[in-house]
Amino acid sequence: MDVILLGGLWLTGDAWDAVAQEVSARGHRAVPVTLPGQGDGNDAATLEDQIASAVAAVDATDGKALVIGHSAACTLAWLAADRRPEKVSAVGLIGGFPSSDGAAYADFFEPVDGQMAFPGWPAFEGPDSADLDEATRAEMEAAMVAVPVGVSRGIVQYADQRRSAVPVTLICPEFGPDDAKEWVASGDVPELAAATTLDYVDIDSGHWPMTSAPTELATIIADLADRHTAAP
Repeated sequence: MDVILLGGLWLTGDAWDAVAQEVSARGHRAVPVTLPGQGDGNDAATLEDQIASAVAAVDATDGKALVIGHSAACTLAWLAADRRPEKVSAVGLIGGFPSSDGAAYADFFEPVDGQMAFPGWPAFEGPDSADLDEATRAEMEAAMVAVPVGVSRGIVQYADQRRSAVPVTLICPEFGPDDAKEWVASGDVPELAAATTLDYVDIDSGHWPMTSAPTELATIIADLADRHTAAP
């Protein structure tokens, strides 16, 4: 199965290298996507550009694809399912949740000159980054790219209710499955509350398991691909 890998804010497609290699070793085709504005030099990229890139990756697959989104890109993965429900076999969400219709995509930090840069590690102290040593943090930060305001402040718009029938697995890094179940049940995540099939998988890591726990993350993703390849 083709596995589309969509990274969160500030990450380029290279962030998936270790995971992609191990997913491919399990017999699946890993497709890390370098999103517009996140590694391609397009400072004027918009959320619609990123959606188009994710959808193009889905359209390029043979048969159906497993779409994996990380952090803010959990919304992007869900938007890909919304645009192509007949082509997406399942969605995996790592450390994040799909935004609601009409909400801003990822307007978390104040942009400067039209770009929302990584704000520094103090903003992520605690469970998010506790598994990253100083050298790893420095290496990650050096590779991060600012996100255009056209992406971060883009408005999420869904169009096809069939997305709710696409199976979803929430991969829980810095929070646990019980926490996530409570948030969904309380109505905080209406898109997942409406999902017909919603599973939870725990992973012992911080917010960036593709860096701190790539083997464990690749195993979870490959297992999902196995399951949904075999599904009718």
